[in-house]
Order: sequence, then C-alpha cells, then structure tokens
Amino acid sequence: MSDGQQIYDGFIPGRYPIDAYGDGGFRFAEMSHRGSIVILPSGIHAWRRDETAAVSRESLEQDFNLILDIIRQEAHEIDFLFVGTGNNVVLPTNTLKQKLIESGIRSDFMQTGSALRTYNSLFEEQRRIAMAVIAVQN
Repeated sequence: MSDGQQIYDGFIPGRYPIDAYGDGGFRFAEMSHRGSIVILPSGIHAWRRDETAAVSRESLEQDFNLILDIIRQEAHEIDFLFVGTGNNVVLPTNTLKQKLIESGIRSDFMQTGSALRTYNSLFEEQRRIAMAVIAVQN
C-alpha cells in the first residue's frame, strides 16, 4: 500500500469508504479483498465464511456467532450496524436479533448493494456506523 499501513491477519486499520463491489469481493483503500468483510471503527476485518453457501436465516446466525465478539468489542463506538446479506434480503432469526439488542447494537439487514450505498453515504457524514457485508457475484 502506498500510505505505509500494514495488514494483519485479514485486518486493515482505519476507516475507508467502499469503492466497488462484486465478483466475490470489495475494493477499498486502493486495494481489493475477495470474500466478505466486517467494517468497524477500528478498521476492516476479513469475514471468513463459506462464500459458496446460500445465505439463510440460520446460516446468517451461525456466521454471526463467529463475528459478534469483534463487533461487541466496539459496540460503544457504533450507533448503527448495517448488514448486507448478499443479493437477497435475509432477516435475522429472533435469537440473533436478541443477541444484537443485548449487545446494545441497533441494526438493519438489507441487500449488500443497499448496505454499501447506505454505509458510504453515512461514512461521508462521519457517522458512528459499522457494517458486516457478504460478498456477491455480479
């Protein structure tokens, strides 16, 4: 990277807008990443999930069991979490909704493209937002 920052185990520190998405990944910070990502105030994390598996309410809950701990660590710095669930809207299970509420995290689940547009718009306003977004093929 040109700015001297380093990536550690699927993590890049700092806040960045998402420049592009599709073909199973995302472009941000003058680089690209294949796979899903979690964007927090501290930086962007790789979200290791089975990219070939269909997204369902149950699989989304299982995926969140893996990433909820890192989201909770920064919950005090997040006013809202956007979740991009791929090409289709997949709503959370009641159990997942309850886990997010108990963590003090307000959230909205939507298609990946909608989540990215909303995130980028609020990012420009310097809002306290986070996003977990599933990569799509398009």
